[in-house]
Amino acid sequence: MSDEQPDQSKHRLTRRQTLGVAGAAGSAVVLGGGAGKVISALIEDPDEVTAATAAKSCRLTPEVTEGPFYVALDKIRRDITESKPGVPLTLKIRVVDVKRCAPIHGAAIDIWHCDAGGLYSDEASNGTSRQTYLRGVQLTNKKGYATLKTVYPGHYTGRATHIHLKVHIGGKARGGTLRGGHVSHTGQLFFAESANSSVYALAPYSSDTAQRTLNSSDSIYSQAGGSSAEVSLKGSASSGFVGMIVLGVNPKARPALGGSTGIGVRAGAPQVELGAARGRSG
Repeated sequence: MSDEQPDQSKHRLTRRQTLGVAGAAGSAVVLGGGAGKVISALIEDPDEVTAATAAKSCRLTPEVTEGPFYVALDKIRRDITESKPGVPLTLKIRVVDVKRCAPIHGAAIDIWHCDAGGLYSDEASNGTSRQTYLRGVQLTNKKGYATLKTVYPGHYTGRATHIHLKVHIGGKARGGTLRGGHVSHTGQLFFAESANSSVYALAPYSSDTAQRTLNSSDSIYSQAGGSSAEVSLKGSASSGFVGMIVLGVNPKARPALGGSTGIGVRAGAPQVELGAARGRSG
């Protein structure tokens, strides 16, 4: 499938690696249901722990494609909206060491996604070169949380609604930028179709006439773990959402395709998503 997109909006950044393969040994994990122990140390408070139910076990989940539009943003920032219109979305992402079932302090959460019109920033094919909207990096705190302020992602034909994500381990913040470290997880976050429908009924999303691809029709959704890869949302399309999810990683893992590439380095031969979107592919 293709993770494509044309154009729109503001600012700039840089570029980074490709993905891990499905099932890459020892690569990344997500906390999901099933047998296992509940780790009380993971619970910060009931409102923030999407994981209170998810933290019943730590289990490996397949890596999924990075897609063609990854950019290595070395600037650490919490608010990545850059005035982009859309339903407010505050993401609270927790990173846990699957070996110890303990929060990881200082992991870098790196996200990127399209705008309400289905367009990615800093992509020549989208007409958005040197713009940096809806891309950003945040470090996790002592309880393993990173919080990013964005807007609900739009959609485009060929892919279900999603947010791309990497977890970098061992990097250091220097002068507001991230340097060094390695990638331990490349993944994608998804949303319940009921939330997608409520958001896309509103402006500016409603002006996008591209055919929607549902989770059930997107093979990457299945590869990512299906419903376990969905962000848990509180709030509404009219007022905005707080989204929560817990990811587990093996901090020493370096996924097969690009996981060892450092900040600011573009990896070769990306593994792309299949399919097409409005004539875009990659």
